[in-house]
Amino acid sequence: MPTSLITAAARLRGSHPAWLSPKVARTEAIAGLVVALALIPEAISFSIIAGVDPKIGLFASFTMAVTIAIVGGRPAMISAATGAVALVIAPLNRQHGLGYLVACVILAGVFQLVLGALGVAKLMRFVPRSVMVGFVNALAILIFTAQIPNMVDVPWAVYPLVAGGLALMVLSPRITKVIPAPLVSIVTLTAMTVGAGIAVPSVGDKGKLPSSLPVPGLPDVPFTAHTLTIIAPYALAMALVGLMESLMTAKLVDDITETRSNKTRESIGQGIANIVTGFFGGMGGCAMIGQTMINVKTSGARTRLSTFLAGAFLMLLCIGFGPVVSDIPMAALVAVMVLVSFGTFDWHSIAPRTLQRMPAGEITVMVITVAVVVATSNLAIGVVVGSVTAMVIFAKRVAHLVNVSAAADPAGTSVVYTVTGALFFASSNDLVGRFDYSGDPDRVIIDLTAAHIWDASSVAALDAIETKYGKRGKTVEIIGLNQPSAKIHETLSGELTSQ
Repeated sequence: MPTSLITAAARLRGSHPAWLSPKVARTEAIAGLVVALALIPEAISFSIIAGVDPKIGLFASFTMAVTIAIVGGRPAMISAATGAVALVIAPLNRQHGLGYLVACVILAGVFQLVLGALGVAKLMRFVPRSVMVGFVNALAILIFTAQIPNMVDVPWAVYPLVAGGLALMVLSPRITKVIPAPLVSIVTLTAMTVGAGIAVPSVGDKGKLPSSLPVPGLPDVPFTAHTLTIIAPYALAMALVGLMESLMTAKLVDDITETRSNKTRESIGQGIANIVTGFFGGMGGCAMIGQTMINVKTSGARTRLSTFLAGAFLMLLCIGFGPVVSDIPMAALVAVMVLVSFGTFDWHSIAPRTLQRMPAGEITVMVITVAVVVATSNLAIGVVVGSVTAMVIFAKRVAHLVNVSAAADPAGTSVVYTVTGALFFASSNDLVGRFDYSGDPDRVIIDLTAAHIWDASSVAALDAIETKYGKRGKTVEIIGLNQPSAKIHETLSGELTSQ
């Protein structure tokens, strides 16, 4: 075959989406099925938290997954109804009803569209690694603790079933990896409990599954300014929590798959998905970290197909195979989530050797992030608190790197102060006290060649130094300013205090 034809054929193959490959498509389809099975009890549980009918959470999971598969920026990430969103909107539903909740979901989607277009995703660069590690570890803890209610006050048979499910998932990959271990465990335990007539809690005990597809419609609320004032605070909170969890999850998937995602597209996609979900009467949602780990880490999915099929299979299972799905023992799904939690936790981060080498500040940030997330059950709050803590520790550390040294000329007519380091609000506060105003000669030179002025606090400190020398009849000359420092000094010097 001519070289040109071989090259053309290679280009043609490369132009097709990866999921068109039979092997990839099989992996994505099985992953989507496993995720769909895990989504059903979760969505029902989150519906209960929000105080709505279980079908509202299931509809939201369906529309979120299918929509984000098309418009999202992180392939293979699962978005559906989540506990974080349910906690935010639950008070609104209790006080004003389902119509206001649905309107809130639509408005939250609009907020996410605007925030995404404004580039809120770029703020992710300010989340330090220690916060990310704390986020992952807290996530693992939350996934595990969420399973505890399914293992308390239950028939004794639940415990050997959970243990058996874990054993199946650990051992089955040694026999075959064609079928994901979680699916092997779910099918085996379901067949065992149904065939042997073992009475244990099942998916059907969580709530009734829907029997038809959702239909679009407008929220049943008056379209007035008063309605907007009611739903706007909840919508903004939902938008921020949803974006925070989604962007953090996208970053985690980036690290696992060693690929990059479009965070801005993901932010806008979350907004579109919530708007669509609202018009279909769903409770909204965001990225689901536990189910995403099942999809990406456990099942090996990498494309949008798995996300789309997770939503499609969810409705298919509920509508077409409701009685079968209802018989799945909760113990099987608990075993899957327990294994996911252990696989998600970054065990290396708490190894004694790692802790000995890690700076104390980094460990503090990680621990605070984990503690806040576990205490509030809100990943977004933990990330914000952890990031603020990291910034404070960083500012304190950098502030101590500023050094001031003095060198007087032999004739004693002038003195040169050499300042090194970053001058900003934390470091400039101590700068004023580093000069000998009474003992210095009449001419003082401040050399900032090895320094950088970052903010108005630093300019104000330099003005205060000049003022103190000026009161003693001495002159100050500032030299060595780089271009950005010179610009901010020229703009603000003399303008920060009342004359």
